[in-house]
Amino acid sequence: MNISYLASLAIASVLALGLVSCSSSDTVSSIDTESSESQVSSVDPCAGATPCASAAVDPCASASADPCAASAEQVGVFVDGGLAIRGADPVAYFTQGEAVIGSAEFEYEWSGATWRFASAEHRDLFADNPEAYAPQYGGFCAWAVSQGYTAPVEPDAWRIVDGKLYLNYDQKIQERWEQDIDGNIALADDNWPGVLTE
Repeated sequence: MNISYLASLAIASVLALGLVSCSSSDTVSSIDTESSESQVSSVDPCAGATPCASAAVDPCASASADPCAASAEQVGVFVDGGLAIRGADPVAYFTQGEAVIGSAEFEYEWSGATWRFASAEHRDLFADNPEAYAPQYGGFCAWAVSQGYTAPVEPDAWRIVDGKLYLNYDQKIQERWEQDIDGNIALADDNWPGVLTE
C-alpha cells in the first residue's frame, strides 16, 4: 500500500465518524480535477478513491472534505452541483444515443437527487419508471465500483448494456471497463451498494 492510499483511508475513517452527527442535504461539492491532475495515476486516475476523501487528497473523491456537507453516498446517487449525472438527461441516452444536457425547465426529484431532462416527454418517461433510465450504481463510475470504490463520472463516458445505462469516470477509464464488460458488471454488482459505506 502506498502512503497516499493510507492517508486517504485515515481521512475517510475520521470523516465517517463525523457523518453520524451530520444532517443531510441534496448536493455534493464539485471536484476540481484540473488542479489535481498531477496527483492522478497514469494507470488508473481513480485508484484508491474513497467516498469521503477530499479532492485535495484524492482527485476522484465524490464528496467534499466537510463531513457535514451533503454527500451523494447518503442517497446512493452521484450528485455534482445538486444534479445527477452532472445535469445530463438519462432518457436521452436511450432515445437519442448520446449525452444531452437537460434543462432546468424539466427537472424531477428522485432518490434524493435532481434529474434534468431535455424535454417534458423525457421527464415524464423517467418519472413513470426511473429504474429503467437511471444509471447503474447510482451514476457512479462503473469501473470504480467494480474495483470496490466510488468515483465521479463524465456524462459522455457511457454505454448501454442489456438495456441498462453505465457511466464511467472518463473515456480512458471506460475503455478499460469495456475490456471485460460482463466481468466488471459482475464485480460491481457484488460490490454495490456496499462501496457506499466503505
